[in-house]
This record gives sequence, C-alpha cells and structure tokens, in this order.
Amino acid sequence: MAEPQKKLLASYGRRRGRKLRPAKQGLIDELLPQLELALEEVAGWRSGKVVDLFPRHSATTSPCHLFLEIGFGAGEHLTHQAKLNPNVGIIGCEPYINGVAALLTHIRDHKLTNIRIHQHDARPLIERLPDACLDKVFILYADPWPKARHHKRRLISTEFLDKLARVMKPGAELRLATDDADYCIWMLEYLLTHGGYSWQAKSCKDWLNPPEDWISTRYEQKALKAGRVPTYLNFKRV
Repeated sequence: MAEPQKKLLASYGRRRGRKLRPAKQGLIDELLPQLELALEEVAGWRSGKVVDLFPRHSATTSPCHLFLEIGFGAGEHLTHQAKLNPNVGIIGCEPYINGVAALLTHIRDHKLTNIRIHQHDARPLIERLPDACLDKVFILYADPWPKARHHKRRLISTEFLDKLARVMKPGAELRLATDDADYCIWMLEYLLTHGGYSWQAKSCKDWLNPPEDWISTRYEQKALKAGRVPTYLNFKRV
C-alpha cells in the first residue's frame, strides 16, 4: 500500500482578497484558462523544448529559456521580465487570486505571450518539472512568517532547496529579495550551508542595491516608506 502523501504547510497567506470587479473576474473566467499551467501538463512535458509550454507565443524568437517566479504578487516584476526577455518563457506561481487577476490585466494590456500561470503552491509544480530545466528563479518578498511558531511555514528550507536545486541548470540564477531582516538571516543560513548554491556578493553594495534589470514594485515602495530596508540576494546553482 502506498504511503499517504505528506500534506504541505502553506507558505503563503490568504488566497483571496476583496471581491473582484467584473472586468477582472472576466479575465479570470476567460483568459486564465488559456494560460493556466496544470500539474498534469508539467508532468507530461518531456520534449525539453521550452516553446512547447507556451503555445500562444507568437514573437519572432521562440522561448528557449525558462524562468520561474514564485509568488509574483500583482505581477509587476514578472511583467517587466517578460517584456525584457521575449525569448524566455516565464512560469509564475501565485495562489492569491487578486494578484493573478492583476497579472492577467498586464498580460492583456501588453499582449504578452511568454507567460504561463500556476495558480497554486509552487512546490508540487517543482516536483514535476524535469531535471535542470530552469535558467533563473525569482523569490521576491516571500511571506516571512515573523512569529516563531509560524517559522515552519517559511518557504526556504533544506527540503525546498534540495528540490529546487534539482530543476535548476548548473549556473542558473536564484534571486531573492526581502524587507525582513530576520528572514534575510534565515535564508542566508539555509543557502550558505546547503552546498548547492553559491552567493555571488562581493561587497555590501551587492545586497543593498537591486540588480540592473530590477523594477521596484508597489510592495517594495510601501516597505521603503515604512522604513524597511530591502535586501537583494543573488545565488547561482553550482
């Protein structure tokens, strides 16, 4: 008899906010089904060709690289990366339906065809991805779960980093950002002791200044106004 699958503790907060307006609900009903990436589709992806995951792509250059953003919020950063990298397919994971609706608005307005959306926990999706398929991973402002009794819900853990390492190519970039000092220390402790990732910082400027291709989101601006200092961490898969 197969052992029952271990239930994952949610690493994210609420799944729904205020009621969506009719226009955004229409995008959820009509556009999301065209872009949603189901676990079954990921598990059946065996060609290794990134373009096969992006059937709506119509640009001259077909996607040949694959990025993953875990927890894209309102989709501002993901949209920016999709526009900046038309030859890259990007999978965005976000359980918060209001954030998904915001991203769908960006996709519609900018006519983006290199984005797929997984509107659920990213961890089961990662388990179904083939080995060494990701070129870059973004984990930006993940929920820090500040109370000690909730630390077990934090996304960054040895188990998670093991699974993520399997699906990242050698030399692939893992980019993280947080405005919570305690969570920053937590992430550094796990990443530096893991052995599968190499921190690219050479000086304090490297973690205090955002990357060159950065876009500051509304969440980051809110954190800055509140006096919280963001930290930017850049690791590579070794």
